[in-house]
Amino acid sequence: MTDDRLEVLVGTLLRFGVLLSALVAAVGGALSLVEHHAEAINYTSFHGEPAELRTLPGIFTSAAHLHSEGIIQLGLLLLISTPVARVALAALGFHLEGDRLYVTVSLIVLAVLLFSMMHAA
Repeated sequence: MTDDRLEVLVGTLLRFGVLLSALVAAVGGALSLVEHHAEAINYTSFHGEPAELRTLPGIFTSAAHLHSEGIIQLGLLLLISTPVARVALAALGFHLEGDRLYVTVSLIVLAVLLFSMMHAA
């Protein structure tokens, strides 16, 4: 594994992750428009997402049942996971290059990202 090859792989991962997440969210948005096209929108109060869309199993279940809100949440989840996958790929690439310092730094960054995602309020 060379630096140039790793750079191409990381760029491809980022491009694919962003495009996939945009496609999934767009499909969910289009489905939402089809489902709710005739409903009047009430802007006087804000209602957040349902409780089942605040957990990974709930998002996956909702998306599997083709609920538009679940598909949109899945797209956002893919978008959030793209940089995390980039750091993991970088750590693997640095390991294959034999660069222990950058493997260590990448794993620390990955641990911080995962910790912050798991303990977010």
